[in-house]
Amino acid sequence: MTDLASPREHPDLSIDQQIALRTAATNLGRQFADIYGPETIERFLASSYDQFATSSTIPNFLPLLAERFARQRLDALARVEGHHRDGKPVVLFLCTHNAGRSQMALGFFTHLAGDRAVAWSGGSEPGHEINPAAIAAMAERGIDITGEYPKPWTDEIVRAADLVITMGCGDACPIFPGTRYENWDLPDPAGLEVADVRPIRDDLERRVHALLDQLALPVA
Repeated sequence: MTDLASPREHPDLSIDQQIALRTAATNLGRQFADIYGPETIERFLASSYDQFATSSTIPNFLPLLAERFARQRLDALARVEGHHRDGKPVVLFLCTHNAGRSQMALGFFTHLAGDRAVAWSGGSEPGHEINPAAIAAMAERGIDITGEYPKPWTDEIVRAADLVITMGCGDACPIFPGTRYENWDLPDPAGLEVADVRPIRDDLERRVHALLDQLALPVA
């Protein structure tokens, strides 16, 4: 991973960050060794790093974010190409900033579906952090979404989804022929207090329960 951590390309990278990126490449290489070669893995890690390099307010977490996002993208690509056949439905929640609605929906779906399905989220214009009011509202339901982070959608992630739930991203939401879409019309919780986010949260909870019924997935 010398190219990724090159001081010439990323002069702000510390030695620790360079080491973290090399470790990330090793981890991903070990996980996807039977499917993809080092060049593909390093390309996905490099592009995932670049997705966050210009917007992240916590540079020390950049290698970790890049590794997590690259892992999700490689898993999605493996599903698209038929290398990953676990039979689990894949649901993608999309909104504008991937900081409120889509993160709360992801939190409910992951909590209720457990390991019976795969769920991802993304945004057309990812924010810098998860909406604190959304975090607090979900915590009232006993669901911790602080481990998530705003991220963009990519072609392979959308193509891997069996169902794409859109929430307010409008024309910016990706459209792929053959992909099933469903739009949830919900207010944007950006800038709202917790009290005003609760009705949005409750609406999302009802919708996720209905979605699980629709997918014939029992609640965990």
